[in-house]
Amino acid sequence: MSTIGKLEKFRQNSTFKCLLQPKMEEVFRKDWHLKGRWHEDVFRNSNPITLELGCGKGEYTISLARMYPQRNFIGIDIKGARLWKGAKEAEETGLENVRFVRTSIDFIEWMFADGEIDEIWITFADPQLRSPRKRLTGTMFLERYRKFLKPNGIIHLKTDSRLLHEYTFELARQNSLEILCRSTDIYGEENPAFPPELKTVQTFYEQYFLKMGLKITYLGFRLRPDICFKEPEWDSAFWLEKENEGRILGRIR
Repeated sequence: MSTIGKLEKFRQNSTFKCLLQPKMEEVFRKDWHLKGRWHEDVFRNSNPITLELGCGKGEYTISLARMYPQRNFIGIDIKGARLWKGAKEAEETGLENVRFVRTSIDFIEWMFADGEIDEIWITFADPQLRSPRKRLTGTMFLERYRKFLKPNGIIHLKTDSRLLHEYTFELARQNSLEILCRSTDIYGEENPAFPPELKTVQTFYEQYFLKMGLKITYLGFRLRPDICFKEPEWDSAFWLEKENEGRILGRIR
């Protein structure tokens, strides 16, 4: 069976109604035309919107949309070849409560208006071992999220990276953010506070890491609108060493 190459995927992407591909000059330090208009112009309803950052092939976005037809879902990723799979599935199955956006997450503060997003999922993001400022749960990004996340909106972090998990947990704890649920091994315990979709939806990376015997972690917390976020004080060297051990054992990105 022949496989579809990147060029053909990019061509098909341009035909998908559910996939939006803004040019950099449309969203770089400039409000995008859909900012504040997602309910009216895109979904044409007032249902809550969930945002998945770094959605990859869109497995989580698609699965959540099927589980919660009365909610809207937006998956963002910069890789068009990855987005193709999720966008194609949404088009072929007629999922009207799903949209994908091909853009850099660095630009999201110009894409959504105050209170427009109800919750955020971050699934298996790059832990950025040497660049804490680039972590999707770092202070720089939390500042961006709260510009458009509803007051006390929830952020869900699901990751195989203990470094990213521990970093985010300490950041939330030391900034007095409300921690709703925490687990360092979601498949090794039962917790009534787990979101229903936490174990039932698995991404490509998650399935890969589980086969390797790696533990999947989860952290759910709420943002606060009234504080200046500070970087956490924690033993980063210890967790960096542990993370590197995992990479040596075959962990990929």
